[in-house]
Amino acid sequence: MKRVTIYDVAKEANVSLATVSRVINSVDVVRKDTRERVEAAIKRLGYKPNAIAQGLALSKTTTIGLVVPEASFTFTGNVINGLLDVARIYKYNIMLNTTTEGISEISDIIESIIKSRVDGVVIYNDKMDYSMLKELTNYDIPIVIINNKVSDEKLSSVYIDIARAVYEKVDEYIKTGRKKIGIIQDRKNNFACQLMIDGAKKAYEENGLSFDGFIQIPGTYRTSYDFLSDHLKEERYDLLLAYRDSQAFAAVNAAEENGLSVPNDLEIICIIDTKYNSMVRPRISSFSIPSYDLGAVAMRVLTKMLKNDDAYEHEIELNYLYTERESTKPAKK
Repeated sequence: MKRVTIYDVAKEANVSLATVSRVINSVDVVRKDTRERVEAAIKRLGYKPNAIAQGLALSKTTTIGLVVPEASFTFTGNVINGLLDVARIYKYNIMLNTTTEGISEISDIIESIIKSRVDGVVIYNDKMDYSMLKELTNYDIPIVIINNKVSDEKLSSVYIDIARAVYEKVDEYIKTGRKKIGIIQDRKNNFACQLMIDGAKKAYEENGLSFDGFIQIPGTYRTSYDFLSDHLKEERYDLLLAYRDSQAFAAVNAAEENGLSVPNDLEIICIIDTKYNSMVRPRISSFSIPSYDLGAVAMRVLTKMLKNDDAYEHEIELNYLYTERESTKPAKK
């Protein structure tokens, strides 16, 4: 049975975590009707107060909580460096927290951070869907999300518009007669996949076409490579789009095993660029994302939120750069 947390109580009573903490600690500033609602939620859920409830500090600690997925350290290294450099300028300490797929719940991580009395939180997790992101608005501390577009009074975001990147590239291909385009499902990141699909659909619709190129990988297949090896025996594409480098590599290998030359018979683009895209052959065309800037800008926004400075944007979009390599043909003029 899942442990009932202060987060569950706040959600049940439709109040902030700070309000729950004040009720637990008998702080008089809570209105009577709100206090009764929180107490009823505590009783209904069977919540047992613990040290986390004591951690909602109103005093400043000059400490920022940073949450990143453990599996993404290759990509997030520059994000962390950018954030640390700005944190040093403004004399903030960083407390690093990692999430492990299937083990670390984001709500549990946030609770741990609150217990540690941080002033604010920066979260990089590109797998969080809109419902998960909006739930973060229940926390009564400033939060900045990296690489997801969402905002609220205490929630800001710094991101790259993946849907727009896909839209522009797909539109370019359609206009040059290459209309058979597929998007490979990433079973580890449905949120990013949906953004890619949204971009492709927009490009197709604006060109009077209907997009039906989402390549869903059946559960009977263990890996993208296993499925694509079979799929490309029957299906032919002008272009395949993959979110992660490992899926792009799988597409290259599956294509070559089916006698398809990359890029002559099939072009392949990876959305997120990594150092590995330049190490394989053929080298993979990708979108270079300013990861250092994502961290630096996110930290700068958080410092403004902590100072209650209204002179900042709640949603900041950074630019990307398409890097053409050997997995695609030279751009047609």
